[in-house]
Amino acid sequence: MAETAGSAAAIAATRKTTPGLRALEKQAVVDGGGSPHRFGLFDSAMIKDNHVAAAGGLTQAVAAVCAGLSHAHLLEVEVDTPAQLDEALAAGVQVILLDNMDVAAVARGRGRTAGRAVLEVSGGVTLELVREYAATGVDVISVGALTTAAPWIDLSMVVD
Repeated sequence: MAETAGSAAAIAATRKTTPGLRALEKQAVVDGGGSPHRFGLFDSAMIKDNHVAAAGGLTQAVAAVCAGLSHAHLLEVEVDTPAQLDEALAAGVQVILLDNMDVAAVARGRGRTAGRAVLEVSGGVTLELVREYAATGVDVISVGALTTAAPWIDLSMVVD
């Protein structure tokens, strides 16, 4: 994709898709050169802010999920703060999603990560900001607009 040219960052869709059209929208992202991220909850385990709150903390949520996680599945954890990033790294999380962080905060997070985990950025990322996020060195940039703002075309079929 032109927005990430010269960087190692991949563009991924978020989980936000039109009900009933997930497979088609995710395939459109793949056909356009992006990553579908996850097709569903079965693809990998993901801990979000509500899970952290329910478990009593990030470390507790990671331990609970890892206790039942297959060896073949990755764990992704969404973090909102530098302290949570450090906690996720200390817990050995393989994929960390920096949620709703600006470009400067993401760059600092990339420095803290130092290759110990795949780093994804999501939340408030617009297509106009992709190049700036890619320049930080993150591995994955998730953009909801790939599926939520995709233009449609008017098709019709006339049979004579």
